[in-house]
Amino acid sequence: MKNNNTPTTESSSNKWYFIAAGLAVGLLAGWLGITYFTGNLGPPNFHGMVMQSPETLNNFTLDSVDGKVSLKDFRGKVTLLYFGYTFCPDVCPATMVELKKAMEELGRDAKDVQVIMISIDPLRDTPQKLDDYVKHFHPSFVGLTGTEDEVAAVAIPLGIFYEKHEGSAESGYLIDHTATVAVIDKDGYLRLIYPFNTAGEDIATDLRYLARD
Repeated sequence: MKNNNTPTTESSSNKWYFIAAGLAVGLLAGWLGITYFTGNLGPPNFHGMVMQSPETLNNFTLDSVDGKVSLKDFRGKVTLLYFGYTFCPDVCPATMVELKKAMEELGRDAKDVQVIMISIDPLRDTPQKLDDYVKHFHPSFVGLTGTEDEVAAVAIPLGIFYEKHEGSAESGYLIDHTATVAVIDKDGYLRLIYPFNTAGEDIATDLRYLARD
């Protein structure tokens, strides 16, 4: 007499198929959950120009209000370099506002990011004046300056162009300059270049990934 409670080979195979499928789905869901909450879903579509073959940036030392500061002092942080000047009427303030927004958007991750503004106008931008200027936007920002030759030695390898031209009686001379922001990762590699007008929220998205990488 046939025992109707005895599973057939086909039904046993189906049972193990569904168990295996369930385990696979569970593992996938667990992996997605972990990567979602840790931010490790893979590299994002960055909002700046990506360096296809990143190279370490040469170290440099310039003057801050607190004395000599070197790029290597910020190793372990994602560092943003912006070249501008305090007398700039429009481009520099607009860029600094977006960098401020990025830091605010980062929240607690902002501790792993350092914004540095390097003056291309060392004749007028003293360390104190530059420090007052950058701190107006964010208390963590650092301003650096030096001699004209020292600044040029840092700017030129990064493709920064700047040139004085006559301004008004009130402003004195003005400086046309490249308004990009260079992003150096925690290991000292140049990773991104942001064009002028990149939104702070987009910058923050990229920096959050680089800070946790």
